[in-house]
Amino acid sequence: MSNLKYSIGIDVSKKDFHCCLSVIDTEQAVKIKSTHKFANSTSGFKLLTEWVRRNMKEDLAVFCVMEATGVYHEQLAWYLYDKDFSISILLPNKAKKYLQANGAKSKNDKIDARGLAQIGAEKKLDLWMPPSRKLYDLRSCTRQHQSLSEMHTAINNQLEAITYSQFQSKDIIRQMKKTMRLLEQQIDEMDKIIEKIVKEDEVLNLHYQNISQIKGLAMLSFAVIAAETNGFALFKDARSLVSYAGYDVVENQSGNHVGRTKISKKGNSRIRRILHMPVLCAVRDDQPQFKKLYERVYKRTGIKMKGYVAVQKKILIMAYYLWRKKQKYQTDFNYPEKIIAPEQAEATHDKISKEKFH
Repeated sequence: MSNLKYSIGIDVSKKDFHCCLSVIDTEQAVKIKSTHKFANSTSGFKLLTEWVRRNMKEDLAVFCVMEATGVYHEQLAWYLYDKDFSISILLPNKAKKYLQANGAKSKNDKIDARGLAQIGAEKKLDLWMPPSRKLYDLRSCTRQHQSLSEMHTAINNQLEAITYSQFQSKDIIRQMKKTMRLLEQQIDEMDKIIEKIVKEDEVLNLHYQNISQIKGLAMLSFAVIAAETNGFALFKDARSLVSYAGYDVVENQSGNHVGRTKISKKGNSRIRRILHMPVLCAVRDDQPQFKKLYERVYKRTGIKMKGYVAVQKKILIMAYYLWRKKQKYQTDFNYPEKIIAPEQAEATHDKISKEKFH
């Protein structure tokens, strides 16, 4: 009996991260070799690599597994990638669900790290590829744009509430209006920065010209989708993209009980948020394939939002195939029913990666 590979489960929080080093043998038995907690800082990253070397008794492949925790995992992921570690990044709560399926009832950072290590040991996971610098900058800008928009909306709602109150402070109203004007100016500036990033890059601009032909999918919508998906480089098929964006369907049915069927929303909410307005435009302007899909779902469910969500999902998948094929959207375009083969997707991604993103 011999060991096959090492797996390091890493549960990251703002200030520190817990690690669990496990090894799996030819009989599929997973054994924990060591656990440790490190500071989420450069010094902690260096101590992690020393800890790994110290506890590795065999020359085996090492795989690191962590969950996407906002932005707190990113510095560590980049550090390990630069050190030539193989890294897989999972959607949140994967470790929790995996351990629950195996009978675990408690949850803490140490247990989550152990669960991630076990997942990495027992499963063949897709390796993480860091965003290109261009897309990373674009993602920072689109997220800043969203933050500014949300602040503007919040202040606008407060201002509206004040104007209907019994006693109104002119000083507060004047200050809030001033803040709103400043935010509007900053949003306009961010719009220009995002447009500059996209149009000055030959590859991004090509995809923008192709995909933005979909009615309602303008510069900001395209930029968010491109940035949050890393140019679709992380996805071997449309199914994984749908799951990443939280559009995968969750059923609640057992025996005679039929519960509510809904999308999981366990994914990137920024994509779902930015697709809301384009879908309203697509349905309102009577684009046949979108309008028919909306009406079909609405007729079946009686819920307008389900119809809009179905169109959101369709537009996202269309953007995926248009990007892969470098094809301009036409009103009669439809994506294939079958998912493209993983090797074809990888070949396409390799070609795209070499074009101009770095």
